[in-house]
Amino acid sequence: MKLVYFSVTGQTRRFINKLGLPAYEIEPANPFFEINEPYILVVPTYDLDITEVVNDFLDYNSNKINLKAVAGGGNRNFADLFIFTAKDIARDYEVPLVFSFEFSGTNEDVESFKKVVSEFESKRN
Repeated sequence: MKLVYFSVTGQTRRFINKLGLPAYEIEPANPFFEINEPYILVVPTYDLDITEVVNDFLDYNSNKINLKAVAGGGNRNFADLFIFTAKDIARDYEVPLVFSFEFSGTNEDVESFKKVVSEFESKRN
């Protein structure tokens, strides 16, 4: 299962790099790139004006169809707003929110998320 992610400050990128799994980073300058296979989206928590590029990516060609789940990163100090970007995408695109992590994730987060990805891959086969 491919991972697609968006990173603003580098926290999400650091988390993805720890995973050692195939991943594509959404480029803010050109979000119009098509992913032709099922993927899990990993996003940080920011206001819509910053993450709107993610919606542009999702609405491009078959990207919405291939989106299978979303995971979110953020800061637990935000309380109810923790991972709200991932929650909004899960609701708006009708996919499950499968994982959350704080900042760039702990080693335990990395191992747990790898299991989530593996479970999605086994469902595909």
